[in-house]
Amino acid sequence: MEICFNLQDIRSAAEKFWQYYPRQKVFAFHGSMGAGKTTFVHALCDVKGVLDTVGSPTFSIINEYAWPGGKIFHIDLYRLKNEEDALRAGVEDTLYSGEICLVEWPDRAPGIFPPQTVSLQLEALNSQTRKITGPDSI
Repeated sequence: MEICFNLQDIRSAAEKFWQYYPRQKVFAFHGSMGAGKTTFVHALCDVKGVLDTVGSPTFSIINEYAWPGGKIFHIDLYRLKNEEDALRAGVEDTLYSGEICLVEWPDRAPGIFPPQTVSLQLEALNSQTRKITGPDSI
């Protein structure tokens, strides 16, 4: 799976993303600072019908949003040092909750993810264009 998009077309990219992964629950978003991870998660939540304010969970670690199909957990591991910190913060409980989990900076605690986690790479091609790549099938 590969989707290139301009920031003004991010909603369309998010719709395509959910078409690729209609049943998967846990998504690990890899990418450098400024690649657009939080912005893309926001678009994914919009497409799912989240009415809550979607913001970066950098300081809270986990944000929980309601959508018509259940809950979405938006998790940001940037401030964590290791898997022990993630376990103390309750991250593992959310990853195995059966709800959708959108995780930024998963490399901070790689050993706690379920085997069926979809690992994705998000990169900025220029100031307006992003590319997200992931497996074609799970």
